[in-house]
Amino acid sequence: MEDAVASIRLHVNHVDPYEEWEKETRQEAFRVARQHHSHDRVQQRKERTQAHIEAEQQLAALHEQQLKEVQLQLEAMNLKKQQEEEQLRLQWKERDRKLWERIDSVIKVEEEKLRAKLELERRKREEEERIRREAEDKKRQEEERKRKEEEEKRKQQEREAEEARQQAEVERKRVEQERAEEQERKALGFTTAFEDWKRARDTLKGLKSGPMKMVKSDKALKALWSAGRRAITPKIGQLTNDSHAILKISQQIVEIIRPLQPHPPPVYAALLSSLAKAILLQAETEVTAEKRSAMPLAQVTTNLLSVLDGFADVFWAKLCQRAGGWPVPIVVPAKDADGTPFNEESRRKALGYREDEGLSDYTSRVAGIMRVYFHILVAPVNQPLDPIVRLPRYWTFFSRMLKDPQLLDSPVATQVLYTALDVGGLLAREVWGQQWVRLLALLYEGVTTGYHGQQGRLIGGSSPEGIAARVRVQLEVERIMGAF
Repeated sequence: MEDAVASIRLHVNHVDPYEEWEKETRQEAFRVARQHHSHDRVQQRKERTQAHIEAEQQLAALHEQQLKEVQLQLEAMNLKKQQEEEQLRLQWKERDRKLWERIDSVIKVEEEKLRAKLELERRKREEEERIRREAEDKKRQEEERKRKEEEEKRKQQEREAEEARQQAEVERKRVEQERAEEQERKALGFTTAFEDWKRARDTLKGLKSGPMKMVKSDKALKALWSAGRRAITPKIGQLTNDSHAILKISQQIVEIIRPLQPHPPPVYAALLSSLAKAILLQAETEVTAEKRSAMPLAQVTTNLLSVLDGFADVFWAKLCQRAGGWPVPIVVPAKDADGTPFNEESRRKALGYREDEGLSDYTSRVAGIMRVYFHILVAPVNQPLDPIVRLPRYWTFFSRMLKDPQLLDSPVATQVLYTALDVGGLLAREVWGQQWVRLLALLYEGVTTGYHGQQGRLIGGSSPEGIAARVRVQLEVERIMGAF
């Protein structure tokens, strides 16, 4: 026991270095731990303090942000309130303005009604006054008109009486002058254009209603006429430019028309008409194609005109029938020679147009006929012939043509004028000398600058046919003037 106690005592009092180190180590560890713990507590306290400060700062910032947002919302609400108040004020003002406008408009309407009523009453008074004045003026004018009418009627009666007296005096002088001129023309063998036209129309109508009607209605006369007509036509077609042949054919035709046993007068007149028609048909066909064929045809016609009684009248009538007014020359009037008005168809026929014939064909055909007629006018003869087929008619043709603007405007005019110059222009210069030169000067002016003093208004108009023929007229005048 004592040993055990001693051992324990020994063990207790014994200082073991390891245990001491372990004990010190534990104590050091405990101290370090306490230091760490103390440090950690301080650190934690600092962190908690810092966190608390940061939390307070964040809360303060949040409060400040929220305060700002609240302030902004309050400001927005205040602004909205102000805008709403402003809008309400504007709406109130607008309502107030419209209200006053309605009030003003009602007042204005009432004023207008009152003004209109006053204006209507004023106009009514004025209208009544005007009607009263008009009635007075009308009455006064009516009285003045009646007075003037009576005065005018009296003066008119005096004027009419004076005009009738003067007109009667002028008519008397005109009739006396016309009679004197007619006697002078007849003494000289001159006629007017209308007289020549009337002569042709009267002769043509006389032939149709007289001899031709009688011949066609009588079989015996018609047989004689048909036989003579069939004999004449080939003779005209056989013509050549040989003097012996021309003389022979002329004599044969005379024997057909005027045999030893004379034909009855209606047959004789009908044969003259057929002869003239055959000559003109030959001119339309042959001369249009070859102008030199006009000379023998004209010579035969001249021979026949010198021996066949009445042939000049018939030939002239048939010539104007197929060439219109150009042989005269004259513008075909609106009425026939007997005063009967032409319709469109009858006037076209009087102008010489064939059915459905155009201007170009008509111009060529008329030019062929007129070439034969101009050769007849210039042909030498051994005995006097009818004035309608003698040389003075050549001058008459140009004189009448250049006096009539309506004729000169036609493209046919330039072609016929060229034909006349080509046939007899040189002979006319020998016969009429300086008078012919002056006439050619007028004609040349008409185809180059303008006729009757009208610049640019040229003979033949502006059609292609008129222009082409106008150039030929110009060249022909220059040729005639250059030949002397």
